[in-house]
Amino acid sequence: MKNTMLLSTAYFAPIQYYSKLVQWHDVMIEQFENYSKQSYRNRCHILGANGELALTVPVVKASSKKILTKDVRISYDTDWQKLHWRGIESAYNSSPFYEFYIDDLRRFFDRKWDFLLDLNLEIQEEINTLIDLDCVIKKTEDYVEDLNGIIDFREGIHPKASKAIVDPDFVSNKYYQVFSDKWGFVENLSILDLLFNMGPDSLIHLEKSVKG
Repeated sequence: MKNTMLLSTAYFAPIQYYSKLVQWHDVMIEQFENYSKQSYRNRCHILGANGELALTVPVVKASSKKILTKDVRISYDTDWQKLHWRGIESAYNSSPFYEFYIDDLRRFFDRKWDFLLDLNLEIQEEINTLIDLDCVIKKTEDYVEDLNGIIDFREGIHPKASKAIVDPDFVSNKYYQVFSDKWGFVENLSILDLLFNMGPDSLIHLEKSVKG
């Protein structure tokens, strides 16, 4: 298992996350970890006219304090899919490549998934196809304790993590953003931001985001 990247699951993951998929051909998604709240596992960050916006997928409250990521169910008590769709539409409908990609993403806001992990993996597969990213993604078969040469980034990509400390290999390069004249450049947003603003050049940008 050498030369393998170990990641958590993520909902429309940030650019830093996708830079790992560019850097490593073999990737494992940890499904047997204890689910961690307030992380990218069920949220993403986009940029709209009113600034940065967090889109969060609500999950069903576990009956115990600990639950494995693979067992986390999505809650539909609120119509969060409609809210996310409207938020994305409002933020990016004037971006250069919105019309080019939006139909490919519509199903993630129409269909219902039972488990968060399944939703995230299908999103990841679709995004990889859209940006022409070639990597092999597998789910762990048990909780990975013996790394044996595996690069562990299960907790390294987090909304509250310091990139300068935990990820010296990631370079946050600027690119065109629709609302940069109002907010300046906002780094490490969801891959959606890069996709809608840079289109076919998204992969080139991701390659440049890998230091060295």
